Amino acid sequence: MLKQAHAISEELIEWRRDFHMHPEIGFELHRTSKIVADELERMGYRVRRGVGKTGVVAEIGEGGKVIAIRADMDALPILEQNDHEYVSKNPGAMHACGHDSHTAMALGAALLLSKENLPGRIRFLFQPCEETTDEEGQSGAQRMSAEGAMDGVDYVIAQHVDPLKPVGTISINAGPSSGGVDSWYAEIKGIGGHGAHPDRTIDPFYILAHVIIALNAIVSRRIEPFDPAVVSIGSVRGGFAENVIPESVKLTGTLRFTDEDVHQQLHAEMRRAFEIARVLGGDYELRYVLGGAPVINDALVSEVIEKTGRELLGVENVHELHKTLGAEDFGEFMKHAPGAMFTLGTQKKGHEEYLLHHPRFDLDERALPIGTAMLAETAKRFLAM
Repeated sequence: MLKQAHAISEELIEWRRDFHMHPEIGFELHRTSKIVADELERMGYRVRRGVGKTGVVAEIGEGGKVIAIRADMDALPILEQNDHEYVSKNPGAMHACGHDSHTAMALGAALLLSKENLPGRIRFLFQPCEETTDEEGQSGAQRMSAEGAMDGVDYVIAQHVDPLKPVGTISINAGPSSGGVDSWYAEIKGIGGHGAHPDRTIDPFYILAHVIIALNAIVSRRIEPFDPAVVSIGSVRGGFAENVIPESVKLTGTLRFTDEDVHQQLHAEMRRAFEIARVLGGDYELRYVLGGAPVINDALVSEVIEKTGRELLGVENVHELHKTLGAEDFGEFMKHAPGAMFTLGTQKKGHEEYLLHHPRFDLDERALPIGTAMLAETAKRFLAM
């Protein structure tokens, strides 16, 4: 399978560069999803368009198990600062997280698998809007799952590029690999007035100072030390003049977690922290926008991916996954079937190590056939189990 993947390297690069030059954001993936669907139909797949707004679901094979392969397709609202020949042609949009390569490698895996005599079904999930959510707080994985993309699936796999690991390597292990995420929005309310007479006000900034201390103590003093969790404040807005104490202060932030009990505890502890506002004579409002579930790699699925990697790439090229509380909505698909995500080394030698979401991010395209072969071979092995 690795040899076959190397044989289509030129096609993989052509797909990846085309998607990179024409990035689309969120659910507005009309060009990308059309190209993907058209290519899959030419390969002989049964294709559903417009799943989860602009997602594509494609299946091949009959009967037996159903193995799903997910690839996210959306770009980021970033102005690219690279100067290579395939730089983004859409100003303010860029594939700075590698989703162009994810899409290309999944298409490559689809091409290889279309030539196989499969003892079951392979289903590809080409997903929009992994990086953000729509006006109702729904991501692409949530929208696609709600429209039946995961119906009947036995196992689901995915990969993500890793610019810090060498080409020819993958990383995988069972258990948490990325965090669940909620966004939160709060307002601390006081009584405004003249800055010269703070005694005649209830200063929301004074309350804010105590609330911030309480929020920052949640993880260190209220959460079990072996349970990963994050409470971060992202913005504070309040006031409009140097001599006026405002009526209120608004703040926003994010929560990260890998365990649902911890998730609920974070909500409870945040409410407790904001209750300080009432103790000090003010009031508050606090609301959450629930985000994606954590990615908890299934033990069996991880084992199959690891074994495939060892046999295709060599034992020395399969590493332990670096855990992160960065958000990844692949966990939404894993609510419906056991699954796992591995990372693919794409480090570009002689190139500065620009991380994901950087305006100068790029990857070594020699990794494309490796990721393609990993997806195709792993899916085949699951069907043979």
